[in-house]
Amino acid sequence: MHVLSTAVLLGSVAVQKVLGRPGSNGLSDITKRSVDSFISAETPIALNNLLCNVGPDGCRAFGTSAGAVIASPSTVDPDYYYMWTRDSALVFKNIVDRFTQKYDAGLQRRIEQYISAQVTLQGISNPSGSLSDGSGLGEPKFELTLNQFTGNWGRPQRDGPALRAIALIGYSKWLINNNYQSTVSSVIWPIVKNDLNYVAQYWNQTGFDLWEEVNGSSFFTVANQHRALVEGATLATTLGQSGSTYSSVAPQILCFLQRFWVSGSYIDSNINVNEGRTGKDANSLLASIHTFDPSLGCDASTFQPCSDKALSNLKVVVDSFRSIYGVNSGISASSAVAIGRYPEDVYFNGNPWYLATFAAAEQLYDALYVWKQAGSITVTSTSLAFFQQLVPGVAAGTYSSSQSTYTSIINAVSAYADGFMNEAAKYVPADGSLAEQFDKNSGTPLSAVHLTWSYASFLTAADRRAGIVPSSWASSGANTVPSSCSGASVVGSYSRPTATSFPPSQTPKPGVPSGTPFTPIPCATPTSVAVTFHELATTQFGQTIKVVGSVPELGNWSTNAAVALNAVNYASNHPLWLGSINLAAGEVVQYKYINVGSDGSVTWESDPNHTYTVPAVACVTQVVKEDTWQS
Repeated sequence: MHVLSTAVLLGSVAVQKVLGRPGSNGLSDITKRSVDSFISAETPIALNNLLCNVGPDGCRAFGTSAGAVIASPSTVDPDYYYMWTRDSALVFKNIVDRFTQKYDAGLQRRIEQYISAQVTLQGISNPSGSLSDGSGLGEPKFELTLNQFTGNWGRPQRDGPALRAIALIGYSKWLINNNYQSTVSSVIWPIVKNDLNYVAQYWNQTGFDLWEEVNGSSFFTVANQHRALVEGATLATTLGQSGSTYSSVAPQILCFLQRFWVSGSYIDSNINVNEGRTGKDANSLLASIHTFDPSLGCDASTFQPCSDKALSNLKVVVDSFRSIYGVNSGISASSAVAIGRYPEDVYFNGNPWYLATFAAAEQLYDALYVWKQAGSITVTSTSLAFFQQLVPGVAAGTYSSSQSTYTSIINAVSAYADGFMNEAAKYVPADGSLAEQFDKNSGTPLSAVHLTWSYASFLTAADRRAGIVPSSWASSGANTVPSSCSGASVVGSYSRPTATSFPPSQTPKPGVPSGTPFTPIPCATPTSVAVTFHELATTQFGQTIKVVGSVPELGNWSTNAAVALNAVNYASNHPLWLGSINLAAGEVVQYKYINVGSDGSVTWESDPNHTYTVPAVACVTQVVKEDTWQS
């Protein structure tokens, strides 16, 4: 297993405190080299860990379905051992982008498995609804066996269909460019069409935001809905399909998007809801980077990363975290800091998130790319405060690349962007693993371990820093805001796709390029595996579900030595009991669940015994075994 050099991480800790000097915004060659070293070391680790969470053969995905994406292998406090539509779409958008930059058969296989899995997921009736009227497409998460999740949850979440369509359209473009348009028409378009129809029909209805807490209108959701319909209309035309619905609705979504801009300085990330927050939220940073299109320049209507509105918003959001986290103490107002979801956050007591901090860096890298391509930077009254924070004394105006002010801004923003990468790097463990959060005072990683979205967010930020940008999604006029807004939607038709597999050998038109494809980092076959038992069993107050079986770790069939499971995630409509037990790799075990009453009485589930072979597979150190009480 590759590990990050301790010197790299320790070096990054010292950079901003020691090397920052008045007026320099932390700019130094040493700062840049520190971030260079961090990215160089972390990139293969992040990609490896991301793929470890992708079924069926990821090192942490044993027993999951092909194309399933584990949000995190964490099963208790918090339990993220599920597939979220949003997270998986963002992860595969990153994989598709990486694949289109350089052909890799292993990544292509995973992309095709993910797409095939969506056929199953779209057709599953679930608590949000079904495919018949499209409502089921708003279901936020599923079991990793591609079955419905029936527990209580914030639903619907309307960003998933848009994000999935965007990811699939990205792969469709590659196929079309390599003369495989028939594959797009037969396999991918039916899936994308369902998602686009959902967006066109339900965009004007509220739903839960990307943090799954606020039921209202979310900036992140609406921005991606606009992008999906614009890009979808173009794909429809390419395939000879009708995209008129998408072309007619997209401008109205863009019109609605303007309503999130308030106070003349920032984006209120959640409207049409009274949640008691300021609205300053990393939601808006993520929306900007995930709808980035270099061809749009610094367009403000789509809140492009270098637009005056997006930059003003970035300053306001970042500044809201400066005084509330201990890890940000002592850092100057012109330097980068660790940022979280939103300043009022109380989840795990409210902490910085790796993906939010990486997103701030990525927005700035996006801006730098566009400015360098354009050879000029425009400072407006809206963005003036952002620029003056980094380059004191700068005035509103346009600065060309031949002017010293342009160079000063480029240098200052580059250092600022690297500063966010640096802040996250401080709190990355020596093995390069990325959790969801890190403690606001100590910097200790917190919450879900190996969060797949954290790895994807690092990889996209690193790519943008290197000048690797996604392909354009905007068509002509895509950023034109109508003079009057309409909330009209269009009821769509939905049908389950029938083609679920891809033709073989869909390689690049010029042939497979030379070079070594990415291969997972090798690791040994473990001697023991942490098996987490998931048992759905309805109980009454005072009752406990336990597991007992044929090996000493399971009590050798003695009910007195049975292992008690935990009801931390129990819900009436999803009565889950769970617990993790270390078992010998390769061992064949038989077991059953028992219900133990408060008086010690024991009720066994019905025959037959469960039989399970503990995997003895390289890298697989933890698995989940899902069962349901046998009545």
